[in-house]
Order: sequence, then structure tokens, then C-alpha cells
Amino acid sequence: DSEVIEKSKHELGQMEAILGNNNTLDSLVQDILDHYENNREHLLTGKAMIVAYSRSIAMKIYKRILALRPNWEEKVAVVMTSGNNDPEEWRQIIGNKHHKNELAKKFKDNNSPLKIAIVVDMWLTGFDVPSLATMYIYKPMTGHNLMQAIARVNRVFRDKEGGLIVDYVGIATALKQAMNDYTSRDKKNYGDTDVSMVAYPKFLEKLSICRDIFHGYDYSKFKSGTDLERAKTISGAVNFIMDKERAEDKEVFVKESLMLHQALSLCSSLVNEDDRFEAAFFEAVRVLVLRLTNTGVGKKISLPEMNARINELLKHSIKSDGVINLFSDIKEEFSLFDPKFLQDIANMKEKNLAIELLKRLISNQVSVYRRTNVVKSEKFSEIMQRSLNAYLNGMLTNEEVIAEMLKLAKQIAADRQEGEKLGLTADELAFYDALVKPQAIKDFYENEELITITKELADTLRKNRTIDWQKRQSARAKMRMIIKKLLKKHKYPPEGMDDAVQTVITQCELWTDNYDMDEEHKVYSYPMPTEERLSMVADDIGKYN
Repeated sequence: DSEVIEKSKHELGQMEAILGNNNTLDSLVQDILDHYENNREHLLTGKAMIVAYSRSIAMKIYKRILALRPNWEEKVAVVMTSGNNDPEEWRQIIGNKHHKNELAKKFKDNNSPLKIAIVVDMWLTGFDVPSLATMYIYKPMTGHNLMQAIARVNRVFRDKEGGLIVDYVGIATALKQAMNDYTSRDKKNYGDTDVSMVAYPKFLEKLSICRDIFHGYDYSKFKSGTDLERAKTISGAVNFIMDKERAEDKEVFVKESLMLHQALSLCSSLVNEDDRFEAAFFEAVRVLVLRLTNTGVGKKISLPEMNARINELLKHSIKSDGVINLFSDIKEEFSLFDPKFLQDIANMKEKNLAIELLKRLISNQVSVYRRTNVVKSEKFSEIMQRSLNAYLNGMLTNEEVIAEMLKLAKQIAADRQEGEKLGLTADELAFYDALVKPQAIKDFYENEELITITKELADTLRKNRTIDWQKRQSARAKMRMIIKKLLKKHKYPPEGMDDAVQTVITQCELWTDNYDMDEEHKVYSYPMPTEERLSMVADDIGKYN
């Protein structure tokens, strides 16, 4: 009724007066800027949200931030509804529906310059930005609305443990009350919202575990040394933990240091400088260990990429402005086909690290063969695994396994030149390898004959390729029939070597699987020399014209 409405207006008017007081807002903005720049700006993607009590207070916060940080015009934005009586100045800042949609795209884009959104009601429900990790609350909320709001910062993203709520109006009681509306399972999992009581003790516990794992390794120079000494401390630590005798410790360290990093992300403002440096050291080591031991298919490791990742986390954790070169003597990209670079790795003092670098480089190249050359893939995988098994079983020393892997790297490098000598392209060489896999095959054929079969195989497959053939058994059967007919014409294989045909067919299927042509756009994704690729595209353009 009207009496209740008037009473509500009176109470809300008082709240507006208190929360909108200029002195209060000055203190609020100063505190938000201090906390954000020192603890949250370089965490994940730096996305943060400020929940303001009202539209007018949101606008005041926005103006005060820009007054103190005039170069933040692209970094901070107000997202709220507009009203008919809004001043013209507000209209320009709030914008129309299209402007709000653009802001939403930018805030969801982890690489965009927009990092801080000031909201009132918009974006507090059903708006997901997984990298959002910080919410500054300056608005009393209760029940479902409160739970929806704080859920914005709890989305899973990378190794984010949870979002951080910075509470300026005392929502803890309301949060506990809201939890009563949820299931008993959620109540059981729901803990103390005070990071000083939960996250900080967890941080100290994980820090202690990481210290114990690195007992015996001196990393004091990480805090007190030059950038060069800091870099050597990091690479030395990776070498320390990569020792095959510490395999179990390495697994424990990777898990515990991740939890250390997650706890720090919630309580960084409570951590003293020494502990922050130490945590940054363990995180640098963790990142490098994971990058080196990840043997899946991925982009090549490059020195700038490695250093950029380490420098990013150091900037967040210890406010370091220096550039750290993890491998001070290595200037080039990590390439398996640069003899000087391979020798630089072999000469590294950190032998465990050298082994991991070589293993990663060779594994990446073998993964390329796995998609293109069935024979070389099997051959090089077997050689590498045999060497590593001997090393892990104590039959080879660090130096010996490095020598074995360098020898393998040289074999792979030599293989790249083999095709050129024979006058074959990379894909043709794969067919040639399949044809000559049986050791005695060259006793029956001249090399020129084998090259002729190779060329015909490649040419026949290109001419008879069928779009999406792998989805149709009839096309697959037709391809096999064409291959067998071609081989029979050349009286391949010799009597008693029937298995050789299957190797050739497997290679042809591998080629066709990885020769992906988009019918509409004519995009060729199979790795082949530029000249050949251009020639084939030109042929098709002529055909379809």
C-alpha cells in the first residue's frame, strides 16, 4: 500500500545518501584501484566487475576512476539501462542497445582492452564471462539475486579456483541466509567466505609443501638476484625437479603448486612480499615443467612464447618490470633442424632440462609424421621410445641419452633432404617409404621403377579423390581397388611379400584422411610445398570455371 511504498522510498533515500556520499565514493574508488592494480589486474585476463547501488552512483564511480586514471577510457565502461530523464552526458556514456551489445562482446573477449565493467542490474544474471575473477560489491543484495550475482565470478576458466568477492556493504549474512534456500549438499560444500580464514591458510600450507619438495635447491637468487640470475634459478629448478629420480616429487609438485597458485589468486592482498616472491618462483617452475612435458600436438615452442608466459606471471606476482631470458645462451626459436641449436641444448649444464627439450622437439616432429608418413612415424617413435626406456631403466646416462636423441634428431633432419635428392615432394616421399619398407624390396626393383610407382600413386590419388570419401565405404573401397590395380600393373609386390600392399594402402588412406579439401572454399590443409599447392589450386580453378 502507499504507506509501505513511502516508507521504502524514505529508507532507500537514506541508503542512497550514505552510499552516494562524495567522501565515501572517493575512498571506495581509491580502494578499488589500489586492490585491482596490486592484486587483480594481471590475474588471468584482468576482468573485474563493480556492482553499484544505483545508476547515479555507478556514474559517479565511473567519472572518479577516469579522473584518477584518464588513460583508462577503453579499460572501464558503465553498463546500465537508460532513462527518459537522463542528462545528455549520461546518454553518451550509456549508449544505445547496439553500444551495449558491443560492450558485451568486448568484455567476453579475453584479449580486448575492456577490463572493468561498472553495473547496477544488467549483466548480473545470465551473462557469462568465464575469465571474470573479481567482483567489487557496493550494493546490498539478498536471496536469489545475490546468488546469481556472485555466480558471475565462479565460472570455470583455466586453473581458476574460484572468484573473489570484495564486499563493501556487508553481504555475508545475506549470503548465509540465501544458502538456506539451496540443497543440503551445497550447504555442506559451502564454507567460510572470509579468504583470510580459508584461502590464506591453504596458501601457507601449499607453500610449505613446495618448499619441502625443493629442499636442497637454493633459489634465494630468485628474489635478490639480477634478471639473468633469476632466469638461471628458474631453469636450474626445472632441471632439479626433472631428475628421473624425482619423478614422484615432480607429480606431487605440479599438483601442489597449482593449488598454491589458486589459493594465492584469492588471497594475494594478504600475502607478504617474501611469500609472494616464493609463490611466483614455484609458479614459474610449474608453468615451464608443464610446457616441456606436454608432448601432445601443438605449436612449436619458441623462446619469446616461453618468456612472455613467465614474465606475465612474474608481473602479477612480484611486480617485476625486467625481461627474463630463461635460456640466456639460446637466442633462436626452438628448431629441430638447426644443428647449432641442437648442440647448444647438448651443451646445457641442466642435463635433465636438455633431455626434456629434445624429447619435446622430437615428439612434435613425430606427431607430424603420424599424420603424413606411416613408415617414418613408426620408425622414429620406436627409436625414441627405445632410448627413453633405456634411460629410465638406468642403462643410459644423461649424456648418453642426449647423444642418442641428437643422433635421432639428425636422422629426422636428413630425412627432410632425402626426398629432394630423389626428386620427390614430402607426400610423394611418404608413398616411396611405404613401397620400400620391406628390406629386400630393392633386390627386385630398380630405384627408378620405385620412383615411377610413387609418382603414379600420388597422381592417381589426386585425380580420384572424392569429397568426404572417409564417410562413404564405397569411396573407400574404390580407392583401395585403384591402388591394388596400379600396383599389380607394376608387378608389385614380389611373390611372398603380400603384406607390403597393406602398408601402401595404409599410407594412401593416411594421405587421403589428411588431404582435406573444402569443396566451397578449396582450402588444402595437407602439408605440401607451396609450388605444388598453388599448382593444384590453379588446376581446380580452371576445372570449376
